[in-house]
Amino acid sequence: MPAPARRSADAERLFAVAVRTVHLAAVVALGAALLGAPLALAGPAAAAVGSGVLLLAMDLRARRIRLGELAGWVVLAKLAAVGWIGFSAAGAAVALPVFWGLLVASSLSAHLPKGVRHWRPGVSSARASKAGRPG
Repeated sequence: MPAPARRSADAERLFAVAVRTVHLAAVVALGAALLGAPLALAGPAAAAVGSGVLLLAMDLRARRIRLGELAGWVVLAKLAAVGWIGFSAAGAAVALPVFWGLLVASSLSAHLPKGVRHWRPGVSSARASKAGRPG
């Protein structure tokens, strides 16, 4: 790989690691706030949603995820749920069990086999594979 392209790839990788680190820190801060740390929910929730949207955009750009796949639906649901618990009274009332559910769902969805994560309704495994996606 030529030097400028390599530097660009290295910079992109470093940026992705930084965004993922911010995202993890925001999730930890959100959990801490829910468990009684003296933090308002809105700050960690905003950081988690903002960094989550940025991670989603990066994954869409790199074609690691599609919104019509199971993984895409899970990411959108997680972003919506974090926004709900962080910015609404109704969400805040059930925030702790929702948070733990999101944590479990995140772990499960991230480590499912590719064929499950990239499942799209109405698309057979053979058609998904021919389209360049894991099936």
